[in-house]
Amino acid sequence: MPEGRVGGPGRTAQTDRTDLNKERLRPSGGYRKLRSFQTAAIIYEGTVAFCRRFVDPRSRTHDQMVQAARSGKQNIAEGSRAGATSSRSEVHLTNVARASLDELLLDYEDFLRQRKLPQWAKDCPEARAVRELGRRRPDPTDRTDRTDPSELRRPYANWLEHQDPGVVANTLICLIHQASYLLDRQVAALERAIVHGGGYREQLTAARLAERQRKASTPADRTDPSGGTDRSDQALPPTCPQCREPMIQRTVRQGKNTGSRFWGCSGYPGCKGTRPWKGAEAPKRIDPTERTDPTDRSDRNQAPLRSRRHASD
Repeated sequence: MPEGRVGGPGRTAQTDRTDLNKERLRPSGGYRKLRSFQTAAIIYEGTVAFCRRFVDPRSRTHDQMVQAARSGKQNIAEGSRAGATSSRSEVHLTNVARASLDELLLDYEDFLRQRKLPQWAKDCPEARAVRELGRRRPDPTDRTDRTDPSELRRPYANWLEHQDPGVVANTLICLIHQASYLLDRQVAALERAIVHGGGYREQLTAARLAERQRKASTPADRTDPSGGTDRSDQALPPTCPQCREPMIQRTVRQGKNTGSRFWGCSGYPGCKGTRPWKGAEAPKRIDPTERTDPTDRSDRNQAPLRSRRHASD
């Protein structure tokens, strides 16, 4: 089988990954098409070349700048992939990428200040020219691979390959500001998605409840194909009295009711609605003197027959 081909003729590894992604509860990956990742990739490539040309390779600063640039790029990719099963991890790793670029920004500012090189003002012609390159929309007829780092770097080649280290450092500072702005927007979008759609665990619970409801509402399928017990006749969980979302069984962890069960909203902690667990009450104790049969005329307060015989002996 040719290299890069999987699953038979006409299929590629990228195709199989796309099909697998569609089968999952939440999509993930796709980070190579993110503007934040593309800009971070340019910063990483530019920083490696900058340090090789202008920073002593034996200094600690050399390694720190390269590692900070790498962290800014790699954590975007890792966060995008981790988002398949953890919204919290995706937000955290994206923020780590943002913090790494802040660290790198300070290194470039220190480089300019310590060598008495000017730092571009925000509205100077050079800074505007670099920002304008980032605003250009790709030509839809251009078949160039926009995820190739060398292709991403090409529009900035005249700036990043300049002989003046001040020009190169200022260009990378402009790119860092652009990437930071994009990452801030990305984090805000992720947080809004969590607020409106819930995290992965909430979505997984809701999907499970929806599947149970779908099976219960399908009269044609009343048996478990795996040979297990038919569970389609079980009552559906109640809905939350506050947000109307499905509820799930929970257990009290502390207090005088520890161990007892109750219905809790699947949207917790966003919603704290609860309902009592009606099936959790202890069975009612039967009073032995209580007459349950209305035709029974016996005296239930009499001693048992065995006791009466002993008394007459």
